[in-house]
Order: sequence, then structure tokens, then C-alpha cells
Amino acid sequence: MKLNKLTGTHAGRIVLAAVPVAVVATALLGGVANGAVPVSFAVSGSQFQIAASTLDGTSFSQYAGVTTDTAGGQHQVAIANIGQASLADLCQSVVTDTPLGKVGMLITAGGGGKPATATGLQIGMTDLKGDASFNNIRIGVDASRVNTSAKGTAGDFAQDADSIKILGLQQTAWSTQAAVFTLTGMHVQLTDGSKGCF
Repeated sequence: MKLNKLTGTHAGRIVLAAVPVAVVATALLGGVANGAVPVSFAVSGSQFQIAASTLDGTSFSQYAGVTTDTAGGQHQVAIANIGQASLADLCQSVVTDTPLGKVGMLITAGGGGKPATATGLQIGMTDLKGDASFNNIRIGVDASRVNTSAKGTAGDFAQDADSIKILGLQQTAWSTQAAVFTLTGMHVQLTDGSKGCF
């Protein structure tokens, strides 16, 4: 995959309200970053769904950014970093238009009391729903001073917490990446595009 920068800008930043629901809308974006600006891949032209019955994570931060697709289009995203994450009943789905019509891919994992796990998770998302709780949350932190190894642009709004828990997670994202992603009991299936995670 071609690599490019996932960069936050003052002009394009997303300022989320300082309420739990808005904070939740940043919690599930995946990936690893070393240094001040997260490193991401050039995204496809399709967003995808991620769902989980429970997400438990440590070392959380969130701030705004922009990701670029392979056609050069830019998309504003909320970037969430989670140092260690556990996801029960994980589901990922995407639908693609092909010459033969719509084709979907549905991936499930982490069921039966054996959750999927991720290290160095970073997610670039546009929407998230769920019930969230945070430990030692700080809202209004400078994005370059968050307590995670991945950081945003100096002067941008951010929030961080020692840990996060989300019940009934439903998220729409452009990108998810991690240093290590373990999908216990993984099942991959092709669909006609009518079946998603939610």
C-alpha cells in the first residue's frame, strides 16, 4: 500500500463538543504512529463499518485530521488512538460497486468470550455511536500534548484518558490500523452487499 501522511490542519479541524457522546465519536479509529504526526495509508474510496458489543481500551487520545484517498480527495476524520484494545463480538463490513453489481465483505471475530485484541490502534472515522465511560479524562488538551505516542497538530483541540469503555459500538470509518491485531475466531464472507454490521 502507498503510504502518506494523515495530517491535522487548523482550517479543516473538527472541534467536537465536550460531552461523552461526542468523545465516543472519536474512539474507534485504528493504527500505529511514531512521532508527532500519525502515519497512515492512502485510503480507498469507500468507508466501512465497525461494530463491537464491548470495547475496552487503555491510553486513549482523540483529535481531528485529514486523510487522502487514492484519487487525491481529502476527507476530514476524527482520529482516535488506543494503546491496548479488546473488542468483543467484533464486526467489520464494506460494500463495493463492481461490474457485476454490489459486493460486500463481512468479517467477524472475537465472539464466544474470546475478544479480538489490538495494540497501537488508530482509527480515522466520521461517525460513532455507543455508551462510553472514561477514566481520568482531560478535555481541551493541546493535540500535540496528549498522553499517547501518536499526537496531533500543535494548537488543535484534543482529549485523552487513561482508559475508555464503549458498549454497543457502531462506527463508520475511512481507516483502521494497528501494530498487532489479533482476530480470534475470524470468519470472512462475501455477501451481496445487503448485509452490514448495523
